[in-house]
Amino acid sequence: MHARVFGGSAAEVSQVVGAMKDLRGIAGTRDFLMVADSKLVSYSNVRALLEAGVEFVAPAPAAQVKDDVYAALDFSRAAVVDWVPERDTGKPAEERETYRVLEDTHTLTGPRKSDPVLTMRRILVHSTANAAGQQAARNRRLAKAAEDLDKLTAAAGGRHYKTREKIVARIGVIAARRRVASCLRWTVTGNEHGIPALAWHFDRDVLEAEAAIDGWYALLTSIPAQTADPGQVLVHYKGQGAVERRYHDFKGPLAVTPVFVQHNRRVSALIQVICLALLVFCLIERQVRRALGPEQTMSGLYPDKRRIRPTGRMIFYHLGELTLRIGNVTEPPTVQITRGVQLHLLDLLDTDIGQTRWPQT
Repeated sequence: MHARVFGGSAAEVSQVVGAMKDLRGIAGTRDFLMVADSKLVSYSNVRALLEAGVEFVAPAPAAQVKDDVYAALDFSRAAVVDWVPERDTGKPAEERETYRVLEDTHTLTGPRKSDPVLTMRRILVHSTANAAGQQAARNRRLAKAAEDLDKLTAAAGGRHYKTREKIVARIGVIAARRRVASCLRWTVTGNEHGIPALAWHFDRDVLEAEAAIDGWYALLTSIPAQTADPGQVLVHYKGQGAVERRYHDFKGPLAVTPVFVQHNRRVSALIQVICLALLVFCLIERQVRRALGPEQTMSGLYPDKRRIRPTGRMIFYHLGELTLRIGNVTEPPTVQITRGVQLHLLDLLDTDIGQTRWPQT
């Protein structure tokens, strides 16, 4: 619907207000919700959005919410959100990702003392999938660090690690590479012959404290509480994925690759052409899904005949194998259809298929 081209040196955080004004122009008198990533959250951006009366949802930058905030949260008081991710709809209830939410306030201070303090709602979200992923990542780091440290323990006092200084230097490398400096505890001792020995362990209290904040993150929003409760704010934010997938389409099926040109205006022109192609790509996907009805699923896209929501990429994959038979004076050109799914897609797209023919077998 809207595309602009910026120079590579343009900071992403500085484009929010311009995008807001452009979107307001497109929306006209209608309200709209701006959903963005953490780059939106700066004092100037939030102030402009609040003054313009534009509602927004964005994750809080990690630096603005300390781990102590998450550690102090009472998980039992968090409300369960009645929402299931699309990827989990076919799973048993016990295997689905679940979300819990709490709410408080967040403040931003300006660069000058005279700047007013900005206050907005902060939705604290816990995701079971995020928690499991963070725990698994930590376990992998600890396992790799333990393997490295065991090797160092065995090598301490040997040819490569004869001195305490070399052992300490190696510990620093392992701790930094495996990101275990916060929980690693170690001592280097020497016997009567001056041969160093290493003893180490992971601090369980630190690990438990880290595990306590797994799965938590924060969303900042200007949506009034009477308009959307914390769970609804989360659902609004999760809608961002539908937009983010278009970046994947931009770089994937549309095959955007680096190209050398002579002027920046040619770069801008090429990107605008690609954005138009993306618009057509999206409209075709939208037309097929709307024609399928409320379920928006169909079979035949995969060999196993499972029912899925068709994507633009899959639609073009099947239609890309259509062939055109060149006509002559007595016979007009015809499109040759080789599979039933192609005919189904053309029908969903409301395409005139009166001049198509099935190949004779």
